[in-house]
Amino acid sequence: MLRTRKILIQVLLGALVVVDLALVGINWRMAATPRTPPSELKLLARQHALLAADVARAQKIRQNLPAIEKSNDNFFHDRFRSTGAGYSELEDDLGALARAAGLRTEGLSFRQHPADKRGVSEIEIGATVDGDYPSVVRFIDGLERSDNFYILDSLSLAAGSTGQLKLNLQLRTFFRT
Repeated sequence: MLRTRKILIQVLLGALVVVDLALVGINWRMAATPRTPPSELKLLARQHALLAADVARAQKIRQNLPAIEKSNDNFFHDRFRSTGAGYSELEDDLGALARAAGLRTEGLSFRQHPADKRGVSEIEIGATVDGDYPSVVRFIDGLERSDNFYILDSLSLAAGSTGQLKLNLQLRTFFRT
């Protein structure tokens, strides 16, 4: 009886070892196969969609690039004066804007910066105009609506003679070479 009991225990232990080995094999095979949970798949699908949208935007930009370059060239040519006749045209334009607004101009000064790699020179303009308040407003509105490109950096008002305003302006514009 002791012997049969001993054999029964050995058979049961052998069966347990075989079952354990089978489970180890199944576990190893499951670990070796790639598994992606649904949340990972959703994340990857969303990243794919975002990257595909980026690629589509880049292709659209590439298609529109010639039209944008042409538009930039037109702006450069139409809004920036050439260096040759630039200063006289600036004086004429600012004088015409001041006369149309009913102002007097004085003390027009220019300071040119060296041209950059695109051939654009920045011109700083200092000017003083005298007139009443509505004329000053019309002049600033004329600067904004001008066909020429001006950047109004600063302005300061001071009381002029006989209730008139004196407006000191600092503007910028650009010349093309």
